[in-house]
Amino acid sequence: MRQATISRDTAETRITATVDLDGTGRYRVSTGIGFLDHMVEQLSRHSLIDIDLTVEGDLHIDGHHTTEDSALALGQAVATALGDKRGVRRYGDALSPMDECLTRVALDLSGRPWLVWRCPFTQTRLGSWDTELIEHWFHSFAQTAGMTLHVELLHGQNNHHIVESAFKGLARALRQAVEIDPRKSDAVPSTKGIL
Repeated sequence: MRQATISRDTAETRITATVDLDGTGRYRVSTGIGFLDHMVEQLSRHSLIDIDLTVEGDLHIDGHHTTEDSALALGQAVATALGDKRGVRRYGDALSPMDECLTRVALDLSGRPWLVWRCPFTQTRLGSWDTELIEHWFHSFAQTAGMTLHVELLHGQNNHHIVESAFKGLARALRQAVEIDPRKSDAVPSTKGIL
């Protein structure tokens, strides 16, 4: 069973994140930031990873801690559920179109966290979510998931579409990467023998 639950309790946030890598895309998400909820729901639906995410954050200050800590907890849950990564495909990539927008996402479950982010925005907020926090969410998720992650907007103007195509691209790339490869289900996909 490739499942994990992470609880994160700080002076700024209280979070419970549960994932099932072999799920059906079922989700229950409540962060207090509507647009972030919508994006994590997209991540679940299109990755087929079941996600339960509950966050109580200090939104009376701003959305920074809720954004960062939710991504840290969710990434840690994915990493924990992956275990030693035996049998996974490891790599995933997706071209993610949404109307006028096209985003490319590629990732490696390498254990070496890194984010390359090339998605500019032309407005400062989407709903109540500051757009500067979106890159930070991806960075925090990659950090604790232990993945190298590249996200690049190829073209597009609508900020909502840009963010949604990035999350859907992450979902589809992640779905590929965490899938068990039937040709090598007993091996860690690295010449080092560990990831």
